[in-house]
Amino acid sequence: MGILHAMTAKRSNTPSDRPAPISVALGKRIKECRHAVDKSQETLAFEAHVDRTYISSIERGVANPSIETLADICHAIGISLAELFASMTDIPRAPSGERRANAATPPEIKRRRLR
Repeated sequence: MGILHAMTAKRSNTPSDRPAPISVALGKRIKECRHAVDKSQETLAFEAHVDRTYISSIERGVANPSIETLADICHAIGISLAELFASMTDIPRAPSGERRANAATPPEIKRRRLR
């Protein structure tokens, strides 16, 4: 049960689990563009070669799609990447500060004198 439970356990709703403001804005913009061309999530997902649940996650700001996936979505909607981001001017340029902590331990660096 240990591994299966860890894979299916729901995440807690701590502040760091909230979607980043830029992810939420991107999701809203994609949803707005999808509605403008009168496509369902299912149709957009099929045309963009992704799962419908992934489109839903993107639109809710939960997923962080790659630039290639965004390009596929834009192509399916009939807009360019520039057009997708053009109207997202209300997003602050500075990072939100709500980034995931890096849990990795950096490797020990052994320095030697160059001769």
